[in-house]
Amino acid sequence: MSVDKAKEDHAVGIKREYIIHGMDCGSCALTIENHLKSQPAVKQVSVNFSSGKMTIEHDGSVEEIIKEVSKAGYTASLVSRKQPVEAKKDKSGTNRVVLSGVLLLFGFIGSYTGVSEALMNVLYAAAILIGGYKPARSAYYAVKSRSLDMNVLMTAAVLGAAAIGEWLEGATVVWLFALGNVLQERSIEKTRNSIRSLIDLTPPEAWVKSGQHLLRKPVEQISVGHVIVVKPGDRIPLDGEVISGESSINQAPITGESIPVDKQPGDLVYAGTINEHGSLEIKVTKLVEDITISKIIHLVEEAQEQKAPTEVFADKFARIYTPIIFILALGVMLFPPLLFEASWNDWLYRGLELLVVACPCALVISTPVAIVSAIGNAARNGILIKGGAFLEVAGRMTAIAFDKTGTLTEGKVSVSQVIPAGITTETELLSIAFTLEEYSAHPIAKAVADFAKDRGLRARRGENFRNMVGKGVSASIDGQEYFAGNLKLFQELNSPIGDMESQIGVLRQEGHTIVIVGTREELLGVIAVADRIRNSSVKAMNDLRSVGINQVVMLTGDHEGSARKVAALTGVNRYFADLLPENKVNAIKQMQAENQVVAMVGDGINDAPALATANLGIAMGGAGSDTAMESADIVLMADNLEKLPHTIKLSRKALQIINQNIWFSLIIKAAALILIFPDLLTLWIAVISDTGAALIVILNSMRLLKLKSDETTS
Repeated sequence: MSVDKAKEDHAVGIKREYIIHGMDCGSCALTIENHLKSQPAVKQVSVNFSSGKMTIEHDGSVEEIIKEVSKAGYTASLVSRKQPVEAKKDKSGTNRVVLSGVLLLFGFIGSYTGVSEALMNVLYAAAILIGGYKPARSAYYAVKSRSLDMNVLMTAAVLGAAAIGEWLEGATVVWLFALGNVLQERSIEKTRNSIRSLIDLTPPEAWVKSGQHLLRKPVEQISVGHVIVVKPGDRIPLDGEVISGESSINQAPITGESIPVDKQPGDLVYAGTINEHGSLEIKVTKLVEDITISKIIHLVEEAQEQKAPTEVFADKFARIYTPIIFILALGVMLFPPLLFEASWNDWLYRGLELLVVACPCALVISTPVAIVSAIGNAARNGILIKGGAFLEVAGRMTAIAFDKTGTLTEGKVSVSQVIPAGITTETELLSIAFTLEEYSAHPIAKAVADFAKDRGLRARRGENFRNMVGKGVSASIDGQEYFAGNLKLFQELNSPIGDMESQIGVLRQEGHTIVIVGTREELLGVIAVADRIRNSSVKAMNDLRSVGINQVVMLTGDHEGSARKVAALTGVNRYFADLLPENKVNAIKQMQAENQVVAMVGDGINDAPALATANLGIAMGGAGSDTAMESADIVLMADNLEKLPHTIKLSRKALQIINQNIWFSLIIKAAALILIFPDLLTLWIAVISDTGAALIVILNSMRLLKLKSDETTS
């Protein structure tokens, strides 16, 4: 071990993160947490079952913490900031299940081949010791930490079965329980790894340009401003700006978009995305710990730790249910034999069955596994859901409000119509407008200039340029003074507008901004400018209606005419126009007063008050905006609305599966409890009802990992 490594391992009071393997129930996390809290070297510790991670501040070495976790029956591995360290696959649990099962089988076969009862009991006892070693050890630490988990209940049941001579029952219980645990652990780990696999998307090294040479460096050693070279077919290692080269980039790992995006100098690219064609030179804009995908992983892992209301309810129910059933089991064991001289063996056996039934594992994991699966699915599709609570709200959503500019529209104005007047040609009108607007920084002027440039036109030679604030611009061209501006400017100039006035009025009512071009004596024509509807908006609105969102609302500060036109083009069925930011909040409150569960979709910056007021805040374009990623409850990483219907379908499916899990868990428990007293239940059936139910709940939840955007909620 190096000196630096030794110093790191024995540092004082450092907060570290560990992956915990072997947890298959929330009470497992509590057992580990309580055990570590009793250690003097531990300052604070938090173990999260959903993410399978432990955050701990401790003195001493990493090995000491790993050893303490192993005492409680679990495996821990350190996660460094630079590279996650996965523990080697622990096959000891599987090996114990196999060996315990073989011994159980030999004992069972021996009962039909004349083997002595003593030898069969020895085989059963060996099966119990081998298969029950890990649960018994975990039970010991659970009792020490005052946690009544399934390991305690199962260990007590097995010891009780042995005490009354039911060795076959005890061995069968142990084997079924151990087998169920192995299957549950593997299933839950698969769910957790759906998030951890995102880390593997970024390459550990990059080619850095140094003069005329390329040097291969670890990404941790690359600073902002360095130029990296990414070859065709390679993943981009760090966020940056393209400075040379053109290519198509597959951004699916970040935004969920299936179609590659063309990139050229000046465009931003993200770590983890794939360069499909040309070689690119990229100037690094973020360190490895600040790249977009790192923030996605961090936010998703935080989301896994946020408990949904349903999960909180299940936990509270379990905390009440388990001790009640445990006390009831003791009563069943003691009172009938003591008060009514009933058979001790019969009632002890029934009490042991109650102990097994007392474990509410399936109920406790019914919600978190479903939520982790849904959040993992969303993350892989370019959707960040920041917790189970927001997932539940999205599933109950009945109305969605959209900001117009930059959400339903592109937020960039462009020329929509060119209307020459009199004998003026379109080319002449555009060339004069280009000359007047060429040097203006106003977005509308830029749109006109870009439109003329795209048509291959050139600006004429102008002189005496003058900017009239709030009205327009003027310049002399070939000795004639020309103007470009709004209706107010030409009214002040007393220019003859004639028949064009009614046409201008219609265009304005349709939401266009009007640029009039002419002289004091003559009107040359009109150029209409408008904010373009996003290509994805119309499809998204149709898809939202297809998933049952009937209230699709637009909020805008634009006038009534503009709002009406955009609503008609996009398929929005309700709109609020002429709104100031505070009026948008009032519109949200009005819909909430109509008993709607309202989501607000905006850019996460200008719409902050409305996003905060809505039941759910959804920001789009998170891949390019740190503010959007931090401010909203749900973030659509791509700068379009195509993933919004999938978000709703996924959330509703998650709620549906959570309800299925909860009802299934409760019905199985109720059935097991009812079957105890007519003496129709056996210990091994009780174990199957517990571990089997937990496994079915997990597998049902894992269906969310594979839910695709084209699937229905049925």
